[in-house]
Amino acid sequence: MNGFSVRAWLIAFCGITRREALRFINQRGRFLAALVRPLVWLFIFAAGFRAVLGLSITAPYETYVLYEVYVTPGLCAMIQLFNGMQSSLSMVYDRETGAMRTLLVSPFPRWFLLGSKLVAGVVVSIIQVYAFLAIAWLWDIRPPLLGYVAVLPALMLAGLMLGAMGLFLSSAIRQLENFAGVMNFVIFPMFFASSALYPLWRMRESSTLLHDICAFNPFTHAVELIRFALYCQVNWLSLAVVLGCLVLFFGLAIFMYDPGKGRWRKQGGTA
Repeated sequence: MNGFSVRAWLIAFCGITRREALRFINQRGRFLAALVRPLVWLFIFAAGFRAVLGLSITAPYETYVLYEVYVTPGLCAMIQLFNGMQSSLSMVYDRETGAMRTLLVSPFPRWFLLGSKLVAGVVVSIIQVYAFLAIAWLWDIRPPLLGYVAVLPALMLAGLMLGAMGLFLSSAIRQLENFAGVMNFVIFPMFFASSALYPLWRMRESSTLLHDICAFNPFTHAVELIRFALYCQVNWLSLAVVLGCLVLFFGLAIFMYDPGKGRWRKQGGTA
């Protein structure tokens, strides 16, 4: 293991995780902002759409469900999507301040350093998701109790995939000012062109092209993985897509953050 003891690997991992935890604790507004977006959709938009968007029996639901019940898994995934983009923003900030240089000159493998930061960010997003689910429970959105446990692996995998995408995007963002453009270009199309707000069969009724776009959208499969897990089921197609995209995005992020390759080299190695 590159000559390092297990203790050294753990110390490095804990150091990166602790830094992300301190950043999260010191940015309380970030936690509240992560909850405001899905709560607005749950309490305001869902109430307005309930009478307009009737739902047939859609897997994994065994009966008709209210619109707010349907959108809850999508809103959980939205929290993780925004958190992944927030992590990419922190990477750009670290590069501009020089903190990135300290991380990447470490003797530990780059995949381990980026992976540790990725895992730390996902843990933060999972805390936010469970806080949202607790509020949704008070709003009478109550999946099976076992679903709150079963959804944890799905949240981990979905968070890792979306966080890896954020890591990859951060390698292409040169300045903080460009981040807003990336959000508009990536986050909102991924969210709205997915099954987070509407089932795919309803998309097909309005546009076959839109249905196909939503079906190929990785975010759709992150949503469906979470949706099925909340009801103690597994969507095997979504699981395969999420795992495949996780490997792809994380591999691209490692390549792009290699000083001898990718965009990092084109930027003159500045950290």
